[in-house]
Amino acid sequence: MPHDFNQQVIEEFRANKGRVGGYFVGARLLLLTTTGARTGRPHTTPVGYLPDGGDRVLVIASAAGAPKHPAWFHNLRANPRVTIESGAFTYEARAVVLDGEERDRAFARAVEADPGWAAYQEKTERVIPVVALYEIAQGGPPNINASSMGEAIKVVHDAFRRELALIREEMSTGDGTTLGAQLRVNCLTFCAGLHNHHTGEDIGMFPVLADRHPDFAPALARLGEEHERIAELVEDLRRVVSAADADPAAARAEVERLTAALEAHLTYEEGQLIPLLDAG
Repeated sequence: MPHDFNQQVIEEFRANKGRVGGYFVGARLLLLTTTGARTGRPHTTPVGYLPDGGDRVLVIASAAGAPKHPAWFHNLRANPRVTIESGAFTYEARAVVLDGEERDRAFARAVEADPGWAAYQEKTERVIPVVALYEIAQGGPPNINASSMGEAIKVVHDAFRRELALIREEMSTGDGTTLGAQLRVNCLTFCAGLHNHHTGEDIGMFPVLADRHPDFAPALARLGEEHERIAELVEDLRRVVSAADADPAAARAEVERLTAALEAHLTYEEGQLIPLLDAG
């Protein structure tokens, strides 16, 4: 993509915490910063990604089917440590180029979810690489792209809202007879991320708030109860999509149940926590 177009997308992505319009509207997008193989300077590129479980995401070096690998791929081959901006979070990651059957399985999932990847492969003689990006664990809390704790809550919540909206859209456009492999991964990754978020609140944020604001106990009790209910819905969705003969209709029904409960919960939590956190 032309540099000017890339820079426009980068600026929009950062300004809107991961939301972009135009060509990338409705796409899973991240900003990948690599170190130039020749220059040693940082280079940031918007790239599409695939969820792949809790510890990594996948990016595909398609270059729209061009005969050569994109520059960012050459950079991370030379310097595998990269920086990822997801919209909500910024973190360091380790890039690993997938080989053999592992690459082929991942690429096949991508093609099943979006035939455009197959069209890119048909345009070029090179085997399009698939790269896994593993988050490098850091001490302390995650680096959330927000200027206050209240804004951090909203930014993280909106990231869950966007991902769940994408999953709902993918389920509505499927063939209705099978649940695609990548869609299963998307659901399971979302479930794991939501579980981790709520667990972090339960063992980290909520006890601190309870200690500092005793009068806030009723709201915290309600939030804890809602976490338990949502955990049940998450487990129901996980069970349905993990089945070997997963029923797409049943999966859609579970996603809709989870969506309704989660949106009500997030809205209530924002109304309660954001004023409290920003005031403090």
